[in-house]
Amino acid sequence: MNKAEMKVYKDKVLALRARLRGDVNAMAESALRKTRSEASGDLSSMPIHMADVGTDNYEQEFTLSLMENEELTLEQIEDALERIEEGVYGTCVECGGRIPKARLNVIPYTPHCVKCASKLQGC
Repeated sequence: MNKAEMKVYKDKVLALRARLRGDVNAMAESALRKTRSEASGDLSSMPIHMADVGTDNYEQEFTLSLMENEELTLEQIEDALERIEEGVYGTCVECGGRIPKARLNVIPYTPHCVKCASKLQGC
């Protein structure tokens, strides 16, 4: 892959990283937000319905799970940026073969060709 092509992919990866970082920050704020009563300004000591507590807990757990997935993707993006700097971007880390540009256009941070990715996922 020539330098001009690498620059295009580097720009894609950097844009994706910026977007995901923003998503993770927004999710962190959402997960750590105040409780329902604090958010609504309710200062009474009356308990809220148990279903509301369950919903709040579910939403927080779901958000934390999404954050974890986004963090893993961010790690893969950082690895892709390292491969770009090393000049080995677009080469499968398993078999050393070329990763098709069609695959890199869809998943610009992928370290594997389709064949190796299928093997790793057990398909």
